Amino acid sequence: MGKIVAIGGGEIKDAKTGKLETLLIDKEIVRLTGKAHPRALFIPTASGDAEGYVANFEYVYGKKLGCKVDVLRVVKSPPAYTEMEKKILSADIIYVGGGNTFRMIKCWRKHGIDKILRKAYDSGIVLSGLSAGAVCWFRYANSDSSKDWKHKPWAYYLRVSGLGFVPATLSVHHIREKRKRIPGIRRQMQRTPGVGIALDDCCALEIVDGEYRLIASKKNVCAHKVYYKNGRTAYDKIPVKREFSPMDDLLEKA
Repeated sequence: MGKIVAIGGGEIKDAKTGKLETLLIDKEIVRLTGKAHPRALFIPTASGDAEGYVANFEYVYGKKLGCKVDVLRVVKSPPAYTEMEKKILSADIIYVGGGNTFRMIKCWRKHGIDKILRKAYDSGIVLSGLSAGAVCWFRYANSDSSKDWKHKPWAYYLRVSGLGFVPATLSVHHIREKRKRIPGIRRQMQRTPGVGIALDDCCALEIVDGEYRLIASKKNVCAHKVYYKNGRTAYDKIPVKREFSPMDDLLEKA
């Protein structure tokens, strides 16, 4: 099985303060490669290939963490399939940026990027990302992409189909947007099979070869397991800890 680090939110580099909010998690992503200077590929599709986001990634993963950074831009002028495949499969780290999950997944499927990322996962490349870049690896995302849909109110959270590498639902930004996110994931899990994971900003779910743990770059953050059983929706806290536990335990309804 593969390696995934899904980050619930935070700024890779805050535009106002310059603070690197997820740096401790970013260091773990680099460590997972086992290389001193791994090749890190940034995919900023969800932000519309925003150049400011690209610059922040290059600063953190290139200058601060010593990676050899490349970027895959596909929104306006996507490269040929063979070029995209070469970029993705030659990387040690794939990092997907935040933004609109629905539009990103739709774009990836249009250009066949979803199939290439499956090959990357199967080959052991570290798959990572923040917000939209976290939920994309899961079967479903609890997404606020509806804010761009005229026929849906912003507060309604869509169930967006992800790439399905992790057989669960993921929801992000729970510490910052809890008044909207908690009702959203509770409502979604009443009509979605399996288990949902609700991640705080600066908290990440790290999955390595069928085991998981939570890691954090900030104090007092955590995650919750959400599921519907026997007529009630559970919202159970998952502790941040160093030890790994079996994924089967996480995916089981208690």
